[in-house]
Amino acid sequence: MRRFAIAVLLALLMLVLAVSAAFADSPHFLFATNSVSTSTGALTVSFKDAGLGTGTTSIQITVTVDTATAVYQCFNNGGNHPKAGNKETVSMSLSTTGTFPVSHGQTTANLTVGPPSQGSFACPSGQSLFLQSVTYSGITVSDATGNTLGATPDPAASGPIHIPV
Repeated sequence: MRRFAIAVLLALLMLVLAVSAAFADSPHFLFATNSVSTSTGALTVSFKDAGLGTGTTSIQITVTVDTATAVYQCFNNGGNHPKAGNKETVSMSLSTTGTFPVSHGQTTANLTVGPPSQGSFACPSGQSLFLQSVTYSGITVSDATGNTLGATPDPAASGPIHIPV
């Protein structure tokens, strides 16, 4: 009887260990890629975060850009840019966060950020402002668990483009 009780206790202990290992969380990104829109100049990072655990229903994801550089330029109504220095280059870091649903311990989604704003730069009367180029470097995606991955390819750049602002 004593051997039977020990065998039952060992079997229960092994079952508890096996079940807890099956529910263990091991967050990791399977991929993070990026692209730059030729119609807006915005950076979109696509990602898949897995190993989030079956009890997790949502996760907060953050995309960070160390340096985003945009070049804005004024053009006259004839579509030409004047010889004057009606051009502005803006550089800054960018970040955006979103909360995404988790299904079966993983989430696949996109986050979009940028381009940097032209700030107070404006064109004189009779000219229109256009985004000429944008470059993003140091792109990372991270989740609320502290898991981080660099988005590839890095840097992402678009230029020359000609987008009315």
